[in-house]
Amino acid sequence: MKKSVSKPAVIATGNAIIVLVCFVFLLIGLWKVLSNQALDFNLKQSMTGQPHEDIVVVGIDTESIKSVGPYPWDRKVYAELIQKLEKAGAKVIGFDIEFYTESGNPESDKQFSEALSHYNNIVLPSHAGVEGDFERKTKVKEGELISARTIEQPIPMFRQYANKAHINAAIDSSDGVIRTNWLQIETPEGVFPSLALAMAQLGGVDVGKYLDKPALQNRPKSEMYIKWDATEKDFETVPFAKVLSGAIPDDAFKDRMVLVGYTAPGSDEGITPVEQHMHLVYAHANILNQLLKQQWIQPAGGAWTVASVLFMILLFGLLTWKLKPILGVIAVFGCSVLLLAVQYVSFAYTDLYIDTIGAVASGLISYLVNISMKTYFETKQKNYITKQFGRYISPDLVKEIARNDSDIRLGGISKELSILFLDVRGFTPLSEKLKPEEVVDFLNMMFNLITERALENHGTIDKFIGDAAMILYNAPLDVPEHPYYAVKTAYEIQKGMEQVRADVWDKYGVTISVGIGINTGDVVVGNIGSYLRVDYTAIGDNVNTAARIESNTGPNQILVSEATYELTKLYFEYQYVGEKLMKGKSKPLKLYEVTGWKAAPAVPKKPEAAS
Repeated sequence: MKKSVSKPAVIATGNAIIVLVCFVFLLIGLWKVLSNQALDFNLKQSMTGQPHEDIVVVGIDTESIKSVGPYPWDRKVYAELIQKLEKAGAKVIGFDIEFYTESGNPESDKQFSEALSHYNNIVLPSHAGVEGDFERKTKVKEGELISARTIEQPIPMFRQYANKAHINAAIDSSDGVIRTNWLQIETPEGVFPSLALAMAQLGGVDVGKYLDKPALQNRPKSEMYIKWDATEKDFETVPFAKVLSGAIPDDAFKDRMVLVGYTAPGSDEGITPVEQHMHLVYAHANILNQLLKQQWIQPAGGAWTVASVLFMILLFGLLTWKLKPILGVIAVFGCSVLLLAVQYVSFAYTDLYIDTIGAVASGLISYLVNISMKTYFETKQKNYITKQFGRYISPDLVKEIARNDSDIRLGGISKELSILFLDVRGFTPLSEKLKPEEVVDFLNMMFNLITERALENHGTIDKFIGDAAMILYNAPLDVPEHPYYAVKTAYEIQKGMEQVRADVWDKYGVTISVGIGINTGDVVVGNIGSYLRVDYTAIGDNVNTAARIESNTGPNQILVSEATYELTKLYFEYQYVGEKLMKGKSKPLKLYEVTGWKAAPAVPKKPEAAS
C-alpha cells in the first residue's frame, strides 16, 4: 500500500533544504555582486559632496601639459613646485607620481633631491608587489597585515629625504571596483602606510583608532572600507601650471594638505563606487578626507548575517502560508523594501553597514519554494475535492466551486432549465426480500447507472431522494440543446434498465421499473439555504411540474411536457398520451411519451461556462 507523506513533513523538509541551500550560497559568496551593488548605492546616495577644507589637489591636467611641455616632465619642475608650496605654508605634500627610475637629466634629479632634503613633510609613493608569480591574486590572512613579496620605491637619492608610503589599490576581483584601502602593508623593507595615512600622520591627525581596529571579516588587518564622500569635481583642484606661474595665491595652500597627481583624461584612472573613471589622486583624497573626518564604516558581524538570513527565510515562509497570494506578494515586497531601507538609514547616519542582500535573497527563495509547495497542496486538495464531490454533484460544478476563491453566496438566478425526475417502481417489494446491505448495493448499482448517464449528457445531479432522483440540465453551466440531453439521458437509462430488470427478476422474482418525467421552463437556480448550509438546487413552478409529470408515469415510461416535446420532437419519436390535470394546476397539461430516438442535433455543442 502506498503511503503518502504528510503535509507538515513536506513543509518542514522543504524549509530545511531552503536553509541549507541559502547558507551554502552565503558561504560561496553567491550574493557578493549584489551586496557590492547595494554598498555602492549606499555610498553614492549618502555622499555629502563636501570634502574636508584642508585638502587641495594640484592636478597635472591638459592645460598644464600644454604649458609645461610633453609628459614626462623634467624633475626640476617638481623641485620648483615643492619650493612654491612650502613657501605658501603647505602642511603636507603628497605625490601620487612615481619616481622609481633615474631621469635622463642627472642635474634635474639632483635639484629635486635637494628640494626634498630641505623639508620633512613630503611623501613619495612606492608600490608593493602583493600578487603571486603566476596568479594576479593576493593571499591574505584575517587579523594580519597584508604581506608584499617586493617593494618598488623611489630611487635612493629621493627616498632618503622623503616619507614612505604605498599607493596600492585594493581592487575587488569580482567587478574591478575599488571599495577598500590597505592602510598598511608589510614589505621586505618594513611596514608601509598608504599615501593618505602617511599624509594624515604627518599632519598630526590621530589615526590610532584606524590601526587598532579589528580586521574586517575575512580581510587583513588595517584594511578599511573607503567612505567615498566626494567626486572629482567636489575637491578643490588647481592646475599644476598655475601653481608654477604664481597665478594661485599663497593662502590657497597655507596649513593645507596638498595631493599632486594626474588629472588629464585617460591617465591613472580607476573604477570607484561613485565614479566609473576617477583619477586615482582623488581616491587618495577621499581616503585622506575620511581620516580627517574620523569616519569608519563598520560592517555588521557574521552573526548578524546568519541571524538575518534565518529570520527572513522563516518570516517569508510564514507569510506565504498565512496570507493569500496577493497579500503575500505585497507583504514580501514590503518587508524586503523595509529591510533595504533600514540598511540605508543605518549606513547614512551611523556608518554601520548591514549587508541585507543575502537575507532578502534568501527570503525570496523561501517565498518561491513555499509558494510552490502551497500551490502543489492546494491543487492536490482541489483535485481531491473534485474527485470526491464529483460523485455527488456534477464535476463541472465542483470545478467551478474550486476555481472560485470567494465564499459561496446565497441566492439564485432565473434561467431556462430542463428538469428530470426519476423514481424506481417496485422497490418496496424488492427491499422486503433483501438484507439491508443488499438494499444499499442495489441502490448503488441503480444510481451508478443513473449517474453515469446523467453526467455523460452534461447533467447536474441535484439530489437522490430514497429511490428517486432529480437531475438539472443547463445549470450551473450553459448546455446548448439541454432539452435534447435531458431526454437522451432518460432514454439511455430506460435502455440500461432492461438488463437490470431481467437480473432482478431472475434473482428475486420481483419486477422493478423506472418512471421518468421531464419538463423545460424558467426556474430559479442557485445556492439556496442558510449561511450554515446551502444546497445548489432549482425551485419554481416548472420544477413542480416536472415532479408531477413523473408521478403520472407508468412502469418504464418517459413522459415529457409540451414545452420539452416542441424542443426535441426532431430528435425523438413521441406518442401523444393526452392531457392530465396536475395537482395545483387549473389547466390540464399535454403529455408525450418517448418511444424512440431519431437523430442528434445538427451541430452538437460542448457545454460552456455560464457568464
